[in-house]
Formats: sequence, C-alpha cells, structure tokens
Amino acid sequence: MINSIDYIELEEKYGAHNYHPLDVVLERGEGVWVYDVEGNRYLDCLSAYSALNQGHVHPRILEAMMNQARQLTLTSRAFRNVQLPQLYKELSELTGYEMALPMNSGAEAVETALKIARKWAYAVKQIPKYQAEIIVAGNNFHGRTISVISFSTEELYKSDFGPFTPGFIAVEYGNPEALEQAITPHTAAVLIEPIQGEAGVIIPPAGYLAKVREICKRNRVLMIADEIQTGLGRTGRLFACDHESICPDMVILGKALSGGFYPVSAVIGDQDTIGLLRPGEHGSTFGGSPLAAAIARESLKVIVEENLIQNAETMGNYIVSELNKTTSDHVKEIRGKGLLIGIELKPEARGARRFCEVLKQEGLLAKETHENVIRIAPPLIIDRPTVDWAIGKILDVLQMP
Repeated sequence: MINSIDYIELEEKYGAHNYHPLDVVLERGEGVWVYDVEGNRYLDCLSAYSALNQGHVHPRILEAMMNQARQLTLTSRAFRNVQLPQLYKELSELTGYEMALPMNSGAEAVETALKIARKWAYAVKQIPKYQAEIIVAGNNFHGRTISVISFSTEELYKSDFGPFTPGFIAVEYGNPEALEQAITPHTAAVLIEPIQGEAGVIIPPAGYLAKVREICKRNRVLMIADEIQTGLGRTGRLFACDHESICPDMVILGKALSGGFYPVSAVIGDQDTIGLLRPGEHGSTFGGSPLAAAIARESLKVIVEENLIQNAETMGNYIVSELNKTTSDHVKEIRGKGLLIGIELKPEARGARRFCEVLKQEGLLAKETHENVIRIAPPLIIDRPTVDWAIGKILDVLQMP
C-alpha cells in the first residue's frame, strides 16, 4: 500500500519544485474536512486560496457537473451552447454588471482585463497607440504569467524571468495620494486588490477604495478590481468592494466561481468596456464551455441560496474577536474581513510555517504567507461548533515556544 511518504517521494522525484507544500497527502474531501491517505482528518483552513468557498465536493455542484458532463462538455466558442447565455444572465442579475467574458484561470482573467483596458485606452480615451499605462499597487499578486509578474514588486516572482512587459507603474497600496500623483494623460486603468491576500491579508485604510474610485472617475481612468480571492462572499459581502459601496468599471472573478470543481474565471463589466472586443481579438478554447458554465451557475446559486455570504461575515467577526483574546507573545496583529483572516507574527517568532506544521499535527490545515503571516480562510459553510474547535487549536498552538 502506498503511504504519504511514498507519494511525497514520487512528487519530489518527478514533479517541478515550484511549490513548498505542507507534507500532507490528501485523497478525499467533504465539506470543510479533508482526509489524507492514512485516513487522518483535517479542517481545511485555506480553501484552495478561496476557491472552495462552497466547501469540498458540494453535492449540488457535483450533480450539476455530472449532469452536464453526460450531455456536452466542450464546443469551443466556434459554436454556441445552452449553458453560457444563462450564466451571462445570472451573473448580470447577481452583480449588476451588463456583460461578462469567461476564461479559465484567474491569471487568464487578469490578462483579459488588461487587454480590455488597453483597447479602451486607444479606442475611447484616445491615448496614443501603445502608450497606455496601467497603475498597480505595491505587493500585489495577480498571477504568474510574464505580463503579470512584470508589475509585481516581489523579487522572488520576477528574478530570472525577464525581460518584462512594459506599461505598468506600481504605487504604494493604501495611499490614494501616491496613486493620484502617478496618473498621467497616458493612464488607462488602475488594477487593485480590495484586500491583498497573498501579501498577508493586508486591509487598506477605511475609505481607500472609495477614494480610488473617485480619483479614477475624476481622471477618466478605469478602476479594475481583482476579486479572484476576495469575491463571491469570502469577506462577508458579495464583493470586497461592497464594503465601501463602490462599483469598479471591471471586476475579475475566479476561484470560487466554480466551487473548486473546474477552472472557471471571468471579467465582468458594462458595454462600454467588455463590449469593445470584436471577433478574433480575444478568446479561449475552454473558456465559456458548457461544462464550465453549468458548474459556475450552480456555484453561484449555492453561495446565494445557502446564505454563505452572511455566514462568512458572522463567523469571521467571531473568529477575529476570539483570536484577539490570545496572550501569545508571538502575535503582532490579527486582521481580517469575513473569513479571510491573517495572523501576523512578530519577526522573533521565527516564521509562520512552523506554526502551520504544528497546526497540521493538530488536525488543522493553514498556510503561511509572506513568511510571518498565518492565513485562516475556511470554506464559507463552516459552522459555529467547528469554528470553536478551530479557535481552540489555533490559540493553543500560538502559545508554543
């Protein structure tokens, strides 16, 4: 019988070493729980970076996927299918945006939004051809493609991968004055995460997003919100931007759009942005497939009909309030919105990974980010007894030497 050590050795021998996972080998998931090959049970407090807002193997989404898989999985966009128009309509009714453009991965959707912004710059704002600039925030994370890492400020993501795509300017996150000073007549768009997840669950000052929106409107610049991790209920609102009651020009969705069953992403916006694209200018063989659309439709229904957004707010507020009772000398700050929570440790705590490794031994899977932050982001279906169990484990582990 193959055990965890055997699987780890196979992966290390035959797989690229571009990840540093915890040494747990999972083979089954249900709801908020996952099980390793030895049968040990763990609470998933990462949710595949918020792709599993609906929990593992949600039965409704599974049924939708299986039903569609028996009918038709892929047509390419050379032909139409019955699922995609319904997804378009339901996304519009849920979000208030007029149009959507479906893709697969989150990074693909980011690239799509950037292309639309550049097309808008030349076709609408009349910026001289190929001189459009897009402003991003320092410590951003929008994916791993060449263009996306070109505007990353994290050296690890960029080293050895140049030359880089031009046309991007990074400013300090949370500083609207720095943003406004960076705007020029060539500025087409501002791309921003409402909360920076990968950077360590960095929440901007209150009013920042509203100020960014106002600056963009006044300067005739598009505001693009990357809600791949923060959207679809994770922060206790449909979108994290809803906390400040703003509507960006475009919103990028991914991860939980499929409930973890299939890569599904999308850019949503109005006719004046999404509607600029013409046949042949952009596309994807798998993006908008009948299988993807059927899965996304049911994933959205689960979020709404099972009240996952409200549960994220309630459980998230409770977790933060309880974790703030810690007496651990290791903790610098606990911050979060909804069920996107970061526990920042002091430098002298010697890194967050060792705490995550002990949490794994206690039956809770979390992941370190930016060395000193433990990210806590369980599926939005989590209930109060499970939350209480998790809080107890976390508080105990934070007391370790």
